[in-house]
Amino acid sequence: MICRKSDEESVLIAADYLRRGKIVILPTDTVYGFSGIVDGRHYSFHTGEKIAAIKGRDESKQLIQLIAKPEDVKKYTRDVIPDELFSKWPGPLTIIVHTFAKDGNFATTAFRCPGDEWLRKVIARCGAPVFSTSVNKSGNPCLNDVTQIKNEFGSEVDLIIDDGDKNSGVPSTIVSILEDGSVKLIREGAVKL
Repeated sequence: MICRKSDEESVLIAADYLRRGKIVILPTDTVYGFSGIVDGRHYSFHTGEKIAAIKGRDESKQLIQLIAKPEDVKKYTRDVIPDELFSKWPGPLTIIVHTFAKDGNFATTAFRCPGDEWLRKVIARCGAPVFSTSVNKSGNPCLNDVTQIKNEFGSEVDLIIDDGDKNSGVPSTIVSILEDGSVKLIREGAVKL
């Protein structure tokens, strides 16, 4: 199914598909992304594995998790995010923090609070973070042309939200909070630090 972002019901439609464990291509403030709801206590859709299979990507490579509000990151980590970074949210900045793994040990998770208000509304309606990774086969450039996206992945996803072509196509900047609290730049992208 294809829905235009400008359609009045697009937030409700996108959130409904995501809450039911469907794989959706969503426009973000940077590029189009494969998206699926992050598994929680009450459901387990394995959307991360489904997205990895569509991309032909190693399942061990983590996906970015989008959150609705900057302060939501505090639900998942005890890391202190410096004010300089925190002030860049909402926006195209991904911050990798230490989180608790299911086995009780620490893991790392990449979070982003996107700059697009429409997308934050979708995430808020889901009530959980949403996975996001660029729309492409692993190792290939990301697709920003909606017609190409529909042709290549239309039969592999449940819903595409059409927001026109994404001309800039610049991905988010990625930083990591290290164990000593310092910050490491992983990838320079749309946000200059």
